[in-house]
Amino acid sequence: MESFVEIKEVDTIVGIAEQLHSLLVDCINSGASVGFLTPVVRQEVTAYWAVVESGLKLRERKLFIAYDGNRIVGTVQLSLCSKPNGAHRGEVEKLMVDTDVRGKGISKKLMSSMESAAVEMGLSLLVLDTRLGDIASSLYRAMGYSEAGQIPQFARSSSGELESTVYFFKLLPC
Repeated sequence: MESFVEIKEVDTIVGIAEQLHSLLVDCINSGASVGFLTPVVRQEVTAYWAVVESGLKLRERKLFIAYDGNRIVGTVQLSLCSKPNGAHRGEVEKLMVDTDVRGKGISKKLMSSMESAAVEMGLSLLVLDTRLGDIASSLYRAMGYSEAGQIPQFARSSSGELESTVYFFKLLPC
């Protein structure tokens, strides 16, 4: 059964930073491959969201948030390429859903909203990577992403073990 959530694109994290912090820590502690190791240090998470805020202000990044009422239950980001030869593409980053509400279609709603915005911006290519074997791979394939390849020992898991990553891409309608 799909949860009722509203997806909003936001241009600042002011006023929601603490909820975003909690969501990221929840995902890290559940073993999600989102770039952090456990135990996570509060300053690392705070510094990360400060970088996101900077990217939003510079219009280098888009942030999409899933709300269940006033509660943030998920996010996804679209990082925009600043190189002149890459203005047509974006990188999908940090698809996160609170562990309490996973399996209810929130990831798909977030991705769909982000993709619609990418099309409106004139982007024609999205790329992303995820840990080999993650359930997210099934979502990406179901949403029309194609596997481009794998890299062994690419990143450390939240527990510190080296793991492979899988790169995906999706061509968007022009």
